Amino acid sequence: MAQILVIDDNLSLCHLIEKVVKKIAHTAVVAHTLDEGMEKGQAVRPDIVLLDVHLPDANGLEAMEQIRRLPSNPEVIIFTGAGDPDGAEQAIKSGAWDYIEKSTSIQNITAPLLQALEYRAEKCTKAPVFLDRKSIVGGSPQITECLDQVAQAAMGDANVLITGETGTGKEVFAEAIHTNSLRAKNNFVVVDCAALPHELVESILFGHEKGAFTGAEKTRNGLIKHADGGTLFLDEVGELPLDLQKSFLRVLEERRFRPVGSHQQVNSDFRLVAATNRDLETMVQAGKFRGDLLFRIRALPIELPPLRDRSRDVRDLAIHFNDKICDKTGIRPKRFAEDFFDSLLYYPWPGNVRELLHAMEHAVSAARFEKTLFVRHLPNTIRVHLARQGLKTGNGDGMEKPDKGIRLDRPLQDVRNDAVAEVEKRYLEALMQSVAGNVQDACRISGLSRSRLYHLLKTYELNRTAQSA
Repeated sequence: MAQILVIDDNLSLCHLIEKVVKKIAHTAVVAHTLDEGMEKGQAVRPDIVLLDVHLPDANGLEAMEQIRRLPSNPEVIIFTGAGDPDGAEQAIKSGAWDYIEKSTSIQNITAPLLQALEYRAEKCTKAPVFLDRKSIVGGSPQITECLDQVAQAAMGDANVLITGETGTGKEVFAEAIHTNSLRAKNNFVVVDCAALPHELVESILFGHEKGAFTGAEKTRNGLIKHADGGTLFLDEVGELPLDLQKSFLRVLEERRFRPVGSHQQVNSDFRLVAATNRDLETMVQAGKFRGDLLFRIRALPIELPPLRDRSRDVRDLAIHFNDKICDKTGIRPKRFAEDFFDSLLYYPWPGNVRELLHAMEHAVSAARFEKTLFVRHLPNTIRVHLARQGLKTGNGDGMEKPDKGIRLDRPLQDVRNDAVAEVEKRYLEALMQSVAGNVQDACRISGLSRSRLYHLLKTYELNRTAQSA
């Protein structure tokens, strides 16, 4: 018998759902606020949560991550009084099972509930997957979800598209997919599409025959052939030249190609994993990327979170990098000063995990002959940011005078999250004004994907009339 938690302030609807759940031989527990729902979720460990969007104390969409962190890791079905396409997109991308309007029939409510219960039952009886995480560090819900997607991708052979900001670790995740797949014993071939010289791109990918062009002194296999039986990783796939995209689409469909200067077709049984930090959908609309190629490479999408959204992993990453760097340089791992991790948490990490790695390399190098890492050992860019933030809170002359505007009864992470949210909101307001509401321009300037931009605009309740593009 499954436990269904209903979080909705509509009493009559809750009563109706209780009857439906009882009819299908399961148990319903009702809460009318998010706080009450979280309390009952800890107690009853629900399998499914039916979650209203507009609650008296919260927005259900914004509470998705909090709900999914409950010990039972429930499936979530979103309820809403008035359906909104952007809300539906946000719900699904946040991991919701479904997004349903309250005005739909009981049958339309029951069907996804039964499907979610069936999925839940199968998932609970499935054998655990032992994943080789490679260099993926962290236990935050965001990274755990990405690892689940890696495991899913590794079990099949479908094309994977990994998206995320620069420095989030797309190549590391691509290699983890390869390492955990049946192709692990064969090559993992990396192609940096941004670094391919235009005049040699076909030769590099497809190979060439001796004498095919000036300088072709002998026959060479291309990278696609090197990936035969293994994985071909196209990094920065958005930089692939348009004229080559058509040729590569045919290769994807047939797994055959013709080397430069050859009259014979060559086969290559490779598995494709692609990655980009660009918004390919916007590029398709602008005619800079083929839509048919995007559909082909995005069979399984994985979106990696920026480090600022998984801040609970910062400490683990810093410790991991410290151990790794010290081991590589043949020195004992450094200790950490008391305020070192606090400083790392206050920094927004625009360069993501890669920037944190470089910061730790700098810190370990600066503390070469010392046992402990202090904030002073961090790069000046980070220390300047921390100093400027200290001045903004009226605490620029060190730690002697606590800011009376800061509530000291709150965890540091909550304070940091509020500060980041305030800066993000001000940035987005200025951004949308500067581009006169043009979403394509806003994505280009900010580096955000269209879906991420929409999510942030909705989160901060910014003027939606400025979003039309």
